Parts: sequence; structure tokens; C-alpha cells
Amino acid sequence: MTSTVSPPPVRARAVDHLAVAVGTSKGLFLVSDGVVDGPLLKGDSIAAFVQSGSRYIASATNPYFGPCLRVSDDGGLTWSEPDSRQISYPADTGASLAAVWQIHLDRRPGHHRTIWLGTEPAALFRSNDAGATFSLVRGLWDHPQRATWTPGGGGLILHTILTQPERPGRVVVAISAGGVYRSDDGGETFAPKNKGLEARFLPDPFPEHGQCPHKLAVDAGDPDTFWLQNHWGIYRSEDSGDSWISVGRAGEEDGVSSDFGFPIVSHPVDPGTAFVFPLESDQYRCSPNGRCSVARTIDNGQTWVGRSRGLPTNGAQTTVLRDAFAVGSSPPYPLVFGTRSGHVFASVDGGDSWRLVTSYLPPVLCVSVLE
Repeated sequence: MTSTVSPPPVRARAVDHLAVAVGTSKGLFLVSDGVVDGPLLKGDSIAAFVQSGSRYIASATNPYFGPCLRVSDDGGLTWSEPDSRQISYPADTGASLAAVWQIHLDRRPGHHRTIWLGTEPAALFRSNDAGATFSLVRGLWDHPQRATWTPGGGGLILHTILTQPERPGRVVVAISAGGVYRSDDGGETFAPKNKGLEARFLPDPFPEHGQCPHKLAVDAGDPDTFWLQNHWGIYRSEDSGDSWISVGRAGEEDGVSSDFGFPIVSHPVDPGTAFVFPLESDQYRCSPNGRCSVARTIDNGQTWVGRSRGLPTNGAQTTVLRDAFAVGSSPPYPLVFGTRSGHVFASVDGGDSWRLVTSYLPPVLCVSVLE
């Protein structure tokens, strides 16, 4: 990657001391205090990673043995052996596991042992025993609209899962390409939540289902306010997904050079604040004009400002995938993203400036700030 960068002097030391897990197409890398450890789970594709105290859980797909969850209780030094029986579709579904795209730890009261998985083909699995066993959530699998879901560019996948302590019965999922679905009864039943989302690629641009959401996030100020990066379009909902309004504007003057992209990240404590990484288009999924820029809003999406200080701004034909952008949950709330060209950047000043953390890794699929 050729680049023109202006190294930011702002709070560089804080970036140096970040701890980040980076899942790539060829293994897991742990970056701490500027030192890169890895590849761990060498050769496996790591599509999802979560931390629960000292426990690491990774979704690992091996080219020979297939997908499974791998668990480490010692900071990544040793990992559990693969168990292909851990996650399986019931025989009557006629489906088999292709990949685990999302691991979600349930933070609701009384659910500390609950883990949710989003898989390919698109399905939701739940464990009530801290991951020892998983079962298919039939309320979503048996939904009458499932037959109309079609694969997106990356396959038919369930990639986002949201649960919220403030809403004990709520489970929200996003499926590419199926749409946003919400349960208010703990996963027993699900309803489509796509009103106002535009699907430019369909004959009916505003279908009840069949949308292709790329990533969902919850606003820090209100558990009923959601952010969505759609397949074309940046959206916001103030009623838990019952309706959506477009808040992404295509044009350099807004700081959003395109409203196409994959990730969207909300700030963990600042209401109305969210970040996206614009890409040129669905036909050319790279940074517009070879210029990397992170767009930020601090006013609920009314205005966006692009920030590229410290990022490649010349000839950077790169992509950031849906789970390759993350934010830490404690001060200084570091923002971290990784690219398909194997570079990882971080900001500790709310996205005003960026610094290269590490480079020349395999294509980055997911990142997580280690706490």
C-alpha cells in the first residue's frame, strides 16, 4: 500500500500501550505495547473474537476440519481442541455449519452464562451453559420469511446480535441478506424491522424483508436508538428499529464520501456519536479515490466530518469489513480498525487522528480492544 501520511503527535503514548486482538484469514494476532504475538490458531480463519475476563473465545474455520469455537483461559497461550459436534443444525433443517460469524456474550441480568452465535447459513444459536452446548433458536429458523432470504456477497449469514440489560426480553439480529429482526420475548418469536430502509438492488426498494444490513450498533444515550450501516445508506432508528431514517449523505462536503460501507461503531458513552468507514461503492469496495477516512457524527447523524490525519491518503485501495472496526469500553475509548490489506490503525482522541498499530498481517476480519 503506497500512502501519504502525517503522523499525529496527539496522545501517541496511549496508542503504543493498546492491547488489541486481530482476527485474520490466517490466524489470530494479539498486539500489546507495540508487540505482535502470533499467528495463534495458525492457518485458521478467525471471523469473530470475544473476551470475557481472562477467557478468549474465537470462531475458527480450518480449511481441512471446518468451523468451531476455540477457547483459551490463559491469554491465548493454549487453546481448547476443536469439537465439530459443539454447534450443529438439527437433522430436520437439512443444513450444516459453514461458519460462525458472530459471538455475543449476553450482559442482561441473570444471563451471565448465556452466549449467542450468528452462523452461516443464517441462524441464531444459544448456549445457556457458558458455551458447553449450543442449540438452534427455532423462533428465528422457523420464521415464515426465512425462505425469502438470499445470500449477500459474503454468503447468507447472521452477523450481528444485540441484547441489552435495559430491555430484558430484547434480542436483535441482522442478516445478510434478510434484514433486521427483533424479538421482545427472549428469542421465542421475531418480527422484521426494516421500515424505511432502502434496498436499491431490488425491484421493490422498500421491502418488509430481504434487506442487506451490514452492521448494527446501539447509541450510548438511549437503548431504543440504533445505528445501521446498510448495503447503501447509513440509518438511525429512535424506536428500536420499528422505523428508520437515512442519515448518510454522499458527498465530500459532509465528510461521508459514500454511504456504502460495512462497519458502524457507536461511541460507548457519548450520545449521538457514531463512526463509519466509507467505501466507494458495492461494485468497487475500496476507499474512495484511494483515500482512507473515518467519518464521524456527534449530532445524531445530522452532520458528518471526515478524519484522515495519520491514515493513508494516496493510493490506499483498501477495505474495512463489518467486524474489523471496534471501540474500547473504558477511557480513552480507543477506536481501532483493520484492513483487508493487513494494516491496523487506532485513535485515542475520538477519531481526530490515527496511528498505525501494526501492518502486513493477513486480511483482517475482526478486531477487538482487550480490556
